[in-house]
Amino acid sequence: MDTKLNRRLFLAACGSFGIAAFTGNVPLVRPANAQGLAADLGPVANPDFAAWVTRFRPRAMRVGISATTFDAAFVSAGYIPGVITRDGTQIQTRRTLEEYLSIATSDERLAKGRAAMSRYGSALDAIAARYGVDAHIIAAIWGMESQFGEKRGDIPVISSTATLAFDGRRAEFYESQLLAALRILERGDTTPAQLTGSWAGAMGHTQFIPKSYQSFAVDFTGDGRRDIWGDDPSDALASTASYLARNGWRTGLSWGGEAGTGGPSGRAIQPQQGGVSFNVTRNFDVLKTYNNSDLYAIGVGHLADRLGGAGPLQGSFPPDANGLTKDDRLAIQRGLVAGGYDVGTIDGVIGAQTEAAIRDHQRRQGLAVTGIASRDVLASLR
Repeated sequence: MDTKLNRRLFLAACGSFGIAAFTGNVPLVRPANAQGLAADLGPVANPDFAAWVTRFRPRAMRVGISATTFDAAFVSAGYIPGVITRDGTQIQTRRTLEEYLSIATSDERLAKGRAAMSRYGSALDAIAARYGVDAHIIAAIWGMESQFGEKRGDIPVISSTATLAFDGRRAEFYESQLLAALRILERGDTTPAQLTGSWAGAMGHTQFIPKSYQSFAVDFTGDGRRDIWGDDPSDALASTASYLARNGWRTGLSWGGEAGTGGPSGRAIQPQQGGVSFNVTRNFDVLKTYNNSDLYAIGVGHLADRLGGAGPLQGSFPPDANGLTKDDRLAIQRGLVAGGYDVGTIDGVIGAQTEAAIRDHQRRQGLAVTGIASRDVLASLR
């Protein structure tokens, strides 16, 4: 299967790990165990799964996986029920472009991104020079996918992909990902214990799926391993640059920019009716090979611009369905925080924490308890 299409199908099916917060993929949350994983994300005994692994073993060896690698990979692997739960019950919340960019370029994310670029500036510059991809674009993907390495995923990839190959709705696809993960171990790039990722098998700082890793990952540090999982992000960032370069990134060409602000010419798009319009170039389409979404590509591009010193968008977005502007929503969040509530990141996006705080505030104020950010709630906080 074409690797570009492969990644698009994967993202369409489950959303990448780091982008879950942006696209609204909300996992079912269970109490965490001592290792920090949700209770349903640990392996459990399943005789049918064990029998499937026994049948799968000779198939894996027929395509080049050694018995030693296979047995070492599966000695601690098992069926993970929470992977199937997440695969079948994802909750999709459609974000507007304004909400998406508010999360992607929040003050917190920008601060973390600038710190990360300062720390790894030499590596990013060297990677940009080798692959011809702007360092800010590479860093922006890093920020979007794992919050600059903070959320790389800690679920064993052999267990997750094997569970989905055995019991998922796309068994053939995930069996191919499982074989690719076994080849990673066969090559010696990492160990079974370190081969971790999201519930769907996206791995490392920039959330490569195993087959994309096989095609595009590079050993930038020269230590003989293509290590996208460790604390040093150099191999992961270089692998992302390799991916973009081999998918057609044009050196020196911007991704695009806000229309009417003196940016590059290109085709016009307006992802949110009544909102900001953009002119985009062919490099915008290359970004979409990483995640086939206009919002994602604009998010990466705008985050890259902000990390490079550009200011916020000059245009504006219309009020939301409740008649609130972003400034109104920010005022609600700040008012709730002043009242002692935890709303998470103050970004003008009304998520589950803000809604819970609104409900409690409404209850205390004698208002109808809806959890909806409204003009009444705004007035009551002023």
